[in-house]
Amino acid sequence: MHGQWTAELEQRSAAKRAAAFSSLMAALAITLLKLITGALAGSLGMLSEAAHSGIDLIASAITLITVRVSDRPADEDHNYGHGKLESLSAAFEILLMLGSCFWIAREALQRILHQTHLALHWSVWPFVVLLLSMLVDYTRSRQLHRVAQAQRSDALEADAIHFGTDLWSSAAVFLGLLASFAGQRLDIPALQYADPIAALIVAAVILRVTYTLARRTIDSLLDATPSEARAQIRRDLVNDLEAVDGVVTVERVRVRRSGSDYFVDLTLGMPRNLTFQRSEQITFAATAAVQKRLPGADVVIHPVPTATVGESVFDRIRAVAARSNLNLHDVSVQQYEGALHVEQHLEVPETLSLQQAHNVATQLETEIRREVPSVDTVLTHIESEPATIAYPAQFAANEHLTKQLLETAQHFPEIQDVHEITVTRGHSGAANSVQINCHISLPDDLPMSRVHEVITEFEGEFRLHHPQVSRVLIHPEPATDNRR
Repeated sequence: MHGQWTAELEQRSAAKRAAAFSSLMAALAITLLKLITGALAGSLGMLSEAAHSGIDLIASAITLITVRVSDRPADEDHNYGHGKLESLSAAFEILLMLGSCFWIAREALQRILHQTHLALHWSVWPFVVLLLSMLVDYTRSRQLHRVAQAQRSDALEADAIHFGTDLWSSAAVFLGLLASFAGQRLDIPALQYADPIAALIVAAVILRVTYTLARRTIDSLLDATPSEARAQIRRDLVNDLEAVDGVVTVERVRVRRSGSDYFVDLTLGMPRNLTFQRSEQITFAATAAVQKRLPGADVVIHPVPTATVGESVFDRIRAVAARSNLNLHDVSVQQYEGALHVEQHLEVPETLSLQQAHNVATQLETEIRREVPSVDTVLTHIESEPATIAYPAQFAANEHLTKQLLETAQHFPEIQDVHEITVTRGHSGAANSVQINCHISLPDDLPMSRVHEVITEFEGEFRLHHPQVSRVLIHPEPATDNRR
């Protein structure tokens, strides 16, 4: 699986590098042609186009370097990868574009206000170069946009935007040159301003692109939610998460992007009585739901224990105990005199004193009554939870007790067999520390409610006649599968 992911990553990187390199070569050729033609024709519009293309050339070079570095995997110093380099390269491009925009606008206004350098040298080459430039820009923009969308590359998308706007600025210069030459031939003085006006149009186009790119770059550097992710979150992502079995609420969704990689932080409300294993399963399902919408996203989920509408009184009581890391068993709830009365067994470490154990039980009872207002009284049986491993010894009279146990079992028609009987005595040697463990076979279709009754009655009757036995631990088994 890791090898397949590495191969896909390398394929993506190769596609981005190829697109960036072809863009660099095209920008170099077009920039040289525009610069030479603009100098020969004396056209500020053409020179401004050369400056614009020169910015694209520098941007393409930066993009090529950036995509080579930004696709490096995360390391110890860069835990989120190197994708932010694409945003930094875009920020550098913004500075270049603003500088060129200021220079073009300044030169154009000086020519208009001071009426200098308005005469142009007629040549067909500026028109040929502009038409060729528009064709190259159109092809290059579409190719870059396609690769940028496929690879989620901000740097390539910035290049695609640049070259797409080159099409319009080239068209403006084309019309400006055409109008200027027509003004010279037809002796219409007003048309001599068409070339610097076309330059101002180019400057406006550059400024517009700069503004759009600056907004995207600042959003990326500030970890703003990507625009495409915002739409998907509003439409689908939250609904998909709420549809995951076990997710009660979607508290918070945070999405950011570094290069082509998405990072998603989720806070999900989950039933508070879940096991850790079940919580992990829900986490995997929620991660898959996110990655369905944002492929390859790095997802971090913070689960929050949440009370559900269908939570029973027993669930709420156990949740209160679990919140304090306490173990309860044999919880029973009775209702009389218009209120609930709870009886429970609480396990505490055997190293605690009675005062300490009583304080724990009192605190737990108080929290239960606060969590479940309908509970009026709580009676807690405090049990010590052994902190050491016991080393019981075989009891000398085990044959007699085994025989008595088998005879007692005959009083219960449901018990078909008693086997794997073990009789032990605690290491202290006390007479009342005798314990019996056994397996019993019962009908396969016997309801668990009846199983519990049989076990309880069996143990009670046996201990009634053998008070020296402190505990009888019984493992029930179906008759057809009673040897494991």
